[in-house]
Amino acid sequence: MDKRMKVLFLSTGNSTRGQMAEGFARQLAGDRVVAVNAAIESPRSNPLVMQVMEEVGVDISGQRPKDVAQSLKEQFGYVVTLYDAARERSPVFPFTTNLIRWNVKDPTATNVPAEEKKEQLRQVRDDIKDKVQGLLHKIAQRDRTAA
Repeated sequence: MDKRMKVLFLSTGNSTRGQMAEGFARQLAGDRVVAVNAAIESPRSNPLVMQVMEEVGVDISGQRPKDVAQSLKEQFGYVVTLYDAARERSPVFPFTTNLIRWNVKDPTATNVPAEEKKEQLRQVRDDIKDKVQGLLHKIAQRDRTAA
């Protein structure tokens, strides 16, 4: 039986933020956690997101967001919702004791030229990386205390 902590990153809009969070969790935690992502509205991958993640050495090309309905059938140690409080409501996820809400701007919500969109994606990417590092630290502390 796999004892690793399972973490779901749930994007309320498209999969952009969840894809980034899953990519960082996989890179930073290695095999210590199982990270997956799901999107409520559009589970498609965004090529610009893959590009800005590659800039920092994270390959997310093999990641695929889960369908939200599929995610509800699984048990996760942590569910992290990524939403833009100015535009979106955080979803209710009743089957977890560790629900974390990250207010992260939706970089796809604006209609700007590709270079400006990339810069917005970079800012969101860096914000998400910081948040994932904090979450992984919290999980590691919990694991040390439980041992």
